[in-house]
Amino acid sequence: MSEWKFNRDAIGAFRFVRCGFDADTGVAQLVYAFDDGPEMIETITVPGAPFALDPERSAAAERALRLLHLIAGVSYYKAAVPSEIRIDSYAIDADTAALLELIYVNGLGEFAYRNGLNLHGKIQFPVAEQGNATSPKLGLREHALVAIGGGKDSLVSIEALRTLGVEQTVTWIGGSQLIRACAERTGLPTLNLGRALAPQLFDYNREGAWNGHIPVTVLNSAIMVFAAVLLGVDQVVFSNERSASYGSVIEGTGEVNHQWSKGWECERAFGEYVQRHVAADLHYYSLLRPLSELAVARQFAKTDRYDAHFSSCNRNFHILGERPASRWCGVCPKCHFVFLALAPFMPKPRLMGIFGRNLLDDPAQIPGFDALLEYQNHKPFECVGEGRESRAAMAALAGRPEWREDALVDRFAHEIRPQLDAQELGIEPLLVIDDEHRIPAKLWERLRAQFAA
Repeated sequence: MSEWKFNRDAIGAFRFVRCGFDADTGVAQLVYAFDDGPEMIETITVPGAPFALDPERSAAAERALRLLHLIAGVSYYKAAVPSEIRIDSYAIDADTAALLELIYVNGLGEFAYRNGLNLHGKIQFPVAEQGNATSPKLGLREHALVAIGGGKDSLVSIEALRTLGVEQTVTWIGGSQLIRACAERTGLPTLNLGRALAPQLFDYNREGAWNGHIPVTVLNSAIMVFAAVLLGVDQVVFSNERSASYGSVIEGTGEVNHQWSKGWECERAFGEYVQRHVAADLHYYSLLRPLSELAVARQFAKTDRYDAHFSSCNRNFHILGERPASRWCGVCPKCHFVFLALAPFMPKPRLMGIFGRNLLDDPAQIPGFDALLEYQNHKPFECVGEGRESRAAMAALAGRPEWREDALVDRFAHEIRPQLDAQELGIEPLLVIDDEHRIPAKLWERLRAQFAA
């Protein structure tokens, strides 16, 4: 074993070796390998052990664990992208293989684009068993595990569920202090799930592994579905808005969606699979799917409870590398977009207080905002709204005395707006509530009224 060396281009197979869960400690192990190389072991820790599971829930937990094992493998598979995929210790059916191929090919879309790879037709999971019968209802209690990421979106979901009287536990994965502080600010019960990547992955990255963006939202979703089964709760709630379904249109390549696993195609496929194969009464949905980014910003602006606590700046959440001294770096696409999206819906002094400065009066920020507007550039590879939302927000500010003299707003009014169709610059049409979502019916009517208010 000691002679094995990572050589990206010589690797023939990626192996899903095994997965296991210790109910006494709450620790799950996900084990992978390349060819006959060393085992890469990732651990997931669910607080609350020991877990006493009846046979039906224990079987559902095993199904959820296998799903997690298969989806989390994307972090390791991408290091070499070998042509063969092997599953050593259990078999999967065609339905499962189809879901995984959808997730791997689309979720690695930006990774493939940046590395000059074509994954279409390359990723094939081995089908070795007939489809099983639909999964049973487990009698899960009405309670939501709500994912929190420290940004505005999850806080809008948490407050909406609170208003509707839905019992919830604010849930996050990993050790971010910023997310913990935000979660504690809600005053609700919290759950911090642990995830430790196999250490070899960092070695392989130094040794020339392919690297790049993975579909982290669906991976986190699979971790939370596993936790929901262990904890006996019936809802896993994310906060992905409808804008997430639209990618960056790149000349000569087509659409590449950085946030594909936050989009509707992924949510629908994953959520339906969970109900068919894990537990029929486990609901996975995004509470904000019917809303645009601007509509979410409008909801967030209704309360200032989190102004000093939230941050959507991605530089706070990198695994490695420098983090901003304050909660907002002020120069990344997320900072640009959140500032622009909130500006039409909150007083200027409040927004300046959140960010510490006025991003729209800094000419150095022009290229970043141009990309958001899809003006002479494509939409950034970040979780930001559609170009038409950014253009509508900027057009709204151009009509307001307190904003229109700021450098970027003034430039938009004089240089960019004359090239655009004035009928496509209204904010109101972008605030319409959509009907494409997986929100449980008994929740939806009340929620819709709340969002429309």
